[in-house]
Amino acid sequence: MYSKSRLSFKWLQYYFLASNGRGHGVHSPFVYDLIREVLNDRKYYSAFEKIETLKNGLLKDKRSIQVNDFGAGAGIHGTSLKNVSDIARHEVSTRKFGRLLFRLANYYSAKTIVEMGSSLGISTAYLASANSGPSVHTMEGSSGIAEIAKENFQKMGMSKISIFIGQFESGLTDLFASNPPADLVFIDGNHRKKPVLEYFEKFLDNISPVALIIIHDIHWSREMEEAWAIIQADPRVKMSIDIFSAGLVFFRDEFKVKQQFVIRF
Repeated sequence: MYSKSRLSFKWLQYYFLASNGRGHGVHSPFVYDLIREVLNDRKYYSAFEKIETLKNGLLKDKRSIQVNDFGAGAGIHGTSLKNVSDIARHEVSTRKFGRLLFRLANYYSAKTIVEMGSSLGISTAYLASANSGPSVHTMEGSSGIAEIAKENFQKMGMSKISIFIGQFESGLTDLFASNPPADLVFIDGNHRKKPVLEYFEKFLDNISPVALIIIHDIHWSREMEEAWAIIQADPRVKMSIDIFSAGLVFFRDEFKVKQQFVIRF
């Protein structure tokens, strides 16, 4: 992971290079609509209240749970004890990003969503709240964290979420075999170059023609930036959008020429 000062420098680079986020000067109608209707959508949706109320409760939850960490943040893979409140504070999507996940799933009417990295289930809940009533399949490596996520889904009455607990590689084969191709994929569970590229490759044969893949934290480390550059260059990728906190990847045949955008968000 980059240091805080390095991340700040990266963000400043992004901010001054990015399009202004209002759609001016963007010649793609698809991207213009994405900016106007999704990135700049400031409407308050009723689904937000129960999710954000629940997160506020998690920020005060002092329970200690055992955490299995298989991702880049683990250093040496192993287990540790963490408070739920600390996980909610440092490892759960921000309100701004969670609301974006909701708007993306909502705007593109996603029916089948796959999330790699449930954490406490907050980002999952945003995705599952889309008006299209999607089925969400989420994966979490740590059983302790997954149990809290399942509690949270029950509290919010979300019945169309299934959760796989374990290392992601072992769950993807069964997931692909028993479900329709995904309309939206959110990759957030392992911030290392090789796994991210492997997950991306596996999904390419298991997504719908209009699918969106969201890759979180593309500027989190040198490895993640290298993975993002490789994904952007993949000939099957028709459009990629860098919003700094994530990369959005589209494969639609309607895009005749590969396009890459950096949009301020």
